[in-house]
Amino acid sequence: MIVELVTFKLPEGWTREQELDAVRAIVPKWTANTELVRKHFLWGLGEDAGTGAGFYIWPSIEAAQHAHNDAWRAAVKHRTGHEPTLRYFDLMTIVDNEHGAVTEWSADGEARRTHGR
Repeated sequence: MIVELVTFKLPEGWTREQELDAVRAIVPKWTANTELVRKHFLWGLGEDAGTGAGFYIWPSIEAAQHAHNDAWRAAVKHRTGHEPTLRYFDLMTIVDNEHGAVTEWSADGEARRTHGR
């Protein structure tokens, strides 16, 4: 299991409401992606104001790269005026206090619940 962090500069003067409208327009694309485990849409605060981000959980880097291909990158640049930055991380553990669970993943992607319901 991997995490992908995508960041991008937003257009000058872009408001949270404008970004939320853009998010609403692309939600159907992400709900239709059967490889995507979870996506969080993020709005930069403080020193990160003016930055948008997406936090994704994928089964593999290949799945992330398939979704974030050249056409997707071009669409982000067209919408924001800036290239996105993509970073990948091995998802080792999730602490999910909302559901009272802790889940670990082995290096080969095997999930193991270590705590909770």
